Amino acid sequence: MSSPSYVAEPATGSADAVADAAADVAAPRVAPCVSPSAVPAAVPFARSDDWRHRPRIERRVIGQLLQTLLYEDVLEYRCEHLAPTEGEGQGRETTFVVSLGERDYRVRGWLCHSFSLIRLDHQSLAVASTQAPTQASARASTKAPALASAQANRHREAPSLSEFLDDLASTLSARADESSQGRLQPGFINELKQTLIKDLQSSTAAPVDGQSAPHTLDADALEQYFTDAHSYHPCYKSRLGFTLGDNRRFGPEFGQPLRVLWLALPARLAHQGAVSGLGALATFAAMADAELGEEGSPARQRLAEWLGECGLSREQAVLLPVHPWQWENVLVGALYPELASGEIVLLGEGETRYRPQQSIRTLAPLDHDRRASPTPYLKLALGITNTSSTRILARHTITNGPIITAWLKQLLENDADAGAANVVILGEVAGVALDERAFGGLRQDEVYGQAGALWREHIDGFLAPGEQAVPFNGLSQCLRDPDGAPAEPFIADWIARHGRDAWTRQLVSVATLPIIHLLFAEGVGLESHGQNIVVIHRNGWPVRVALKDFHDGVRYCPSALARPELAPSLEPLPAAHAARNRNSFIVTDDLAAVRDYSCDAFFFIALAEMAIFLERHFGLTEGSFWAMVADVITAYQDAHPEHAERYRQFDVFVPEWEVEALTRRRLFGDDEPQVKRVPNPLAVHTPASRPASATTGTPASTQERSPC
Repeated sequence: MSSPSYVAEPATGSADAVADAAADVAAPRVAPCVSPSAVPAAVPFARSDDWRHRPRIERRVIGQLLQTLLYEDVLEYRCEHLAPTEGEGQGRETTFVVSLGERDYRVRGWLCHSFSLIRLDHQSLAVASTQAPTQASARASTKAPALASAQANRHREAPSLSEFLDDLASTLSARADESSQGRLQPGFINELKQTLIKDLQSSTAAPVDGQSAPHTLDADALEQYFTDAHSYHPCYKSRLGFTLGDNRRFGPEFGQPLRVLWLALPARLAHQGAVSGLGALATFAAMADAELGEEGSPARQRLAEWLGECGLSREQAVLLPVHPWQWENVLVGALYPELASGEIVLLGEGETRYRPQQSIRTLAPLDHDRRASPTPYLKLALGITNTSSTRILARHTITNGPIITAWLKQLLENDADAGAANVVILGEVAGVALDERAFGGLRQDEVYGQAGALWREHIDGFLAPGEQAVPFNGLSQCLRDPDGAPAEPFIADWIARHGRDAWTRQLVSVATLPIIHLLFAEGVGLESHGQNIVVIHRNGWPVRVALKDFHDGVRYCPSALARPELAPSLEPLPAAHAARNRNSFIVTDDLAAVRDYSCDAFFFIALAEMAIFLERHFGLTEGSFWAMVADVITAYQDAHPEHAERYRQFDVFVPEWEVEALTRRRLFGDDEPQVKRVPNPLAVHTPASRPASATTGTPASTQERSPC
C-alpha cells in the first residue's frame, strides 16, 4: 500500500483534429489568447479541436430528450412520410415534426412494434423557424447572401440544446391545463447540459488498447469500449459532482487506472456482511488484509500504530475501502471529527489497481492473473448523480447483497431443472459500510450510504477455455471509426458467421431462460437490464449468461415463493431510505410489482433494445424477434406444468405492462406516480389454453396514442 496521491495522471491522448473542421458551421471556434502550445494538454476544452464532436453529441442529447417527451406523451407530434409496412410486427419509419413556439423540430425515426416505443435518428434532427423572414433579414440576404445562407443553414441543421430547452419551457408554461404544464427545473437543465459537456469531453478519450480488434477484448475492456451509456434516459452521462478533471480521471471512457483508499475504524462504527463458502476470497478480512501489502509495509505499520493508540485489537477494527473522489469530496467533511481525533485513520492507497466499469462506481481489477485466482470486482459508494440517481451504498444493501447471493445460489444448486437455465450468478460475497446508527443527530443523515463497499465475483472465474464474455448492452452498439463515430454493428461478424435467425434464437434462449426460471419456478423477480447481464460466448455464439447486481436488484412476494422455507432473513429497509426512494424495496405483497420488476428491466429495456436494433440493422422484424421470445417462454411452460399457478400470478402475456416515465418524473414531480401503460408485444402469443391472469392490465386497445 502506498501513500495517497491526488496528482492527475497525464492525458492518454486525444484524437487528431479534423482537417476540414472550419467548414462545419455548427462547431464553435475558440480563439486562444495564447499560442496553442502554451495551453497545457490536460486543460479541458482549451483547443478548438476539443469541440469537433459537438454537432453529433448535441443532436444526441436533444434527440434523446425529445424521444422521451414524445413517448411519454408530454409533447404532441405529427408524422410525415409514414412508411407502409409489409406485415404485422414491424416498426414504421417516419419523419416526426414537433412544433415548439416559433420553431419546428424535424427528425427521422421509427414507430416501433416493441411496446410502441419511439426511436429517433438523432443525427437527422433539424430545426427550422416557422416565422416568415423579417425585412432586416431579407435585406441582409440581399447584401450578403453567402453569410445569410450560412446563418440559415446553421439554424436549420444544427439545433442548439439551449434553444430547445427555451422552446420546451415556453411550451410547457403556455398550457392552459395546469396539471399538464410541467416545469423545467434548474436541476434537470443542469443535468442535460452536463451530459452534453461530459459526453463531449469523453469523445476525445484515447482509443482502447486493442480497439482495432474489439472482438478480442475481454469483458472488462469492453466496459470501456462501449461508451453509449443509457439509450433512453436523456441524462445518460451527467455525472453531477464530477468536475471535468474528475470525469477524465474516473470516467470509464478514459480507462485511467486508480487505487482505492483504505480507512481503519473501530468496529462499532461499521457494519459488515459476508457469506462463507463462496470462494477463496469470500471473507471480508481476507480481501481487506490483502490490500495492506507485505508484512512490514508502511500501511501495516500505520495500522499497528493506530491500533496501539486506540487500544484496539485487530478484531476490534474494520478496514473500509473508499473511492478517491468520495474521500476528497464527501468523507473528509462528513468524518472530520473522527479524523481529527484519530478515531478513524487513512492508511493509504491499496495494492490493487482498478479501472472503472460503465457504472463508474464498480471497479474492475487489473493486477492479477484473473483466470488462476480472480480478484473480485469492487463496488463503492460514490456521491455523484448519474441518470438522475445518486450512487450511494446503504448499510442494509451491504448486508443483503451476500445474503441474497447465497439464497439465489442455493435455489439454483438445489433445483434439478435449473441446469437447463445454465446461468452464472456473479455473487456479492462480502460488504462493509459505515453504520449511520453510530452517529448522532444530523450526522446520521450526513453519513448514510456515503461509505460502503461490495465485492463481486469476477466473470473470469466462470469462463471455460475458449470462452469470452461481453456486456449484453454492448450487443446493440456499434463499432467506432478512428474518430470515435459509430460504424458497423458490433455483432455484424457474428451474425454473418452464424446466421441472423439462428444467432438471435440462441441469444434469446440463453438470456431468457434464467430470468423466467427464477420468476416461474421460484417466484423471484430480477432487475436484469442490459448492464446487469453478461453474455458468455464462443466465437460469438452465445452459450449462457451471467447475472449480477443483487443487493438492490431482487424482488419477491413471500406468499408466492416456491420454497418459502428458504427465504432469506434480510436487513430491514430503513424508513428514511423508503421515504427517499419509494421504488427501492425487495419484499412486497404485490404480485404485479414482482412481475413488472423483471419485465421492465429485461423485456422492456434489454430485449426491446435488441429487437429494435436487429430490425434496423439486419432486417429481422420486431414481431419475429418477439415470436422467438414467446417460443422460449411457452416451451418452458409446456415442459413445466407444475408451475401453472405462478404462470397465472406472473403472467408475462398480459395485454399491457406499466413502465416508469423517467422524463415525466423530472417535469411533473413524484407526488403522483409517473407511469405509462404500454402494449405488450408478447400478448399476441398468449397460449390458447391459459387461465385468467392474476396480474391483468388495461387492454392495449384503450391506450391513448399520439396521432400521426
